[in-house]
Amino acid sequence: MSIREQNELTEQQILSPFAALSARSKGRLRKEEKCPIRTDFQRDRDRIIHSKSFRRLKHKTQVFLSPEGDHYRTRLTHTLEVSQIARTIARALQLNEDLTEAISLGHDLGHTPFGHAGERALNDIFPPGFRHYEQSLRIVDVLEKDGKGLNLTYETRNGILCHTKGKEADTAEGRIVRLADRIAYINHDIDDALRANVLHSEEIPSDITQILGNTTTTRINTLVMSVVTHTKDGQVRMDEEIQSAFDRLHLFMHERVYLNDYAKHEEKKVPEFIRLMYRYFVSHPEHLPNENQRVARLESPERAVCDYLAGMTDHYAVEVFHSIFVPHSWTIQLPMGMRENTNHHIST
Repeated sequence: MSIREQNELTEQQILSPFAALSARSKGRLRKEEKCPIRTDFQRDRDRIIHSKSFRRLKHKTQVFLSPEGDHYRTRLTHTLEVSQIARTIARALQLNEDLTEAISLGHDLGHTPFGHAGERALNDIFPPGFRHYEQSLRIVDVLEKDGKGLNLTYETRNGILCHTKGKEADTAEGRIVRLADRIAYINHDIDDALRANVLHSEEIPSDITQILGNTTTTRINTLVMSVVTHTKDGQVRMDEEIQSAFDRLHLFMHERVYLNDYAKHEEKKVPEFIRLMYRYFVSHPEHLPNENQRVARLESPERAVCDYLAGMTDHYAVEVFHSIFVPHSWTIQLPMGMRENTNHHIST
C-alpha cells in the first residue's frame, strides 16, 4: 500500500460521513497517473501554490487601492486568512482539510487589479461580462501552464466556482470556504479601515459588537464557533442571532467603508483606465504576450485582452498604461567628442 493509499484509508476512517473523500473524487478533466505520496486534493493544493497566478496575488488590491503602508491586506494575505479560517472549521467538523485548503487558495486567482473596481470595469466593457469566480476557474482550467491548465479535481473546481454568489458548492468543504471568505474579508476590512482612519471602532453599532465582539480576534472566534456548533448534516450555518448580527455588520461596512468617498476616491479612475487599455489591445492584439495571442487566435481578441488585463497586478497595469499612453522622454545621440564633455541627457 502506497503512502497515498494509506492517507486515503485514514480519511475514510476518521472523517465525517459528510466529508469529501479524495479516493472518491469525481476526477480530473484529463486522466493522469496518481501520485504515490499525495492524495488528489493535496496535489490540487500544491499545483495552485506553485502557479503564477497565485504568486501575482501579492500585488493585487484587496480593498484599499495602493495604500501607503506595509500592513494593509492584499489579495494574497486575504487568501491566506480565508484558508486559515476555513481549515479551522473543516478540522473541527472532521471534514477534508486538504480539499478545503485547495479551494481557499484558488478561490480568488481570477481577481483583477484594483480590486472590485477592476472587476466592475471589465464587466462593463467585456461583452460576455466578467465575474472573478468564473475567471478563477478559467485560470485553473485553461490559462495556467501555457494553456494546459492545472487539471484540478472536480471538487476543487466546483468549490472555486461557487465560492461567492449563486449556486452553493456541492461539497461541505466548498460551502465552508464560501462562509470563511466572508468572515475573513469583513473582519480584516474593519482592521484595515481602522488603520487608515476611515473608521473608528466606536462607530460600529453596539447591537453588533455586543453579540460578535469588539476586536477582530473576538469576532472571528465568535463566528467560527457558531459555525462549528450549528453546522449539521453537512449544511454550513450559524446561530440565527449571530448570523443576523453578521449580516448587519456587512451592511454597516458596505455603507461606511466600501462606499466611502475618501477610501475609494482613486477607484474613480479605474473604469477609464481599463477602458483605454482594453480598446488598445483589442485593436492591437499583436502587442499582447505570446500566450494571450494564442487565445486571441483560438477564441477572440476580446477574450484574450480580458484574460491579460484580469491577470495583471496593480503595479504592472500602471506600467503598461504608462508605456502605451504616457509620452516618454528621449535622449539625443551626441557625436563622440561631445559625449565626453557632457554629463547629462538632453530630453524633451
